[in-house]
Amino acid sequence: MLNTTAAFVGIMALLHIPLTVMVGYHRARTGIHFFDGGDAALLRKMRAHGNFTENVPIALLALAAAEATGAPRWVLLVGGCALVAGRLLHAYVVARKGWGDGRGYGMILTLFAIGWLGCVALARALG
Repeated sequence: MLNTTAAFVGIMALLHIPLTVMVGYHRARTGIHFFDGGDAALLRKMRAHGNFTENVPIALLALAAAEATGAPRWVLLVGGCALVAGRLLHAYVVARKGWGDGRGYGMILTLFAIGWLGCVALARALG
């Protein structure tokens, strides 16, 4: 059973909702139905949402693989918590400002989670 993975899938699913709504609301408010229409704020929100959808699936797959191969729960929690923190930090900074230290730190945490969980899964799978 992949209980830890299931919990983080649930968290990520819930975080995905406000990112999607944020873009949709901006589109409805401005009447921009496709692309970004030259609206910098919409582009930032689209990228916050897009970056989330680009990085979260592979991180969750690595988490599931690590859990399926019997990684200790603390290892899974370190990776999962780094992913949540990274995604929150990155999305907030990108959507609000576009650039800032938090954006980089968010990506570092996200890539740490992907790399950490990927290495654990690979090491455990190879014995």
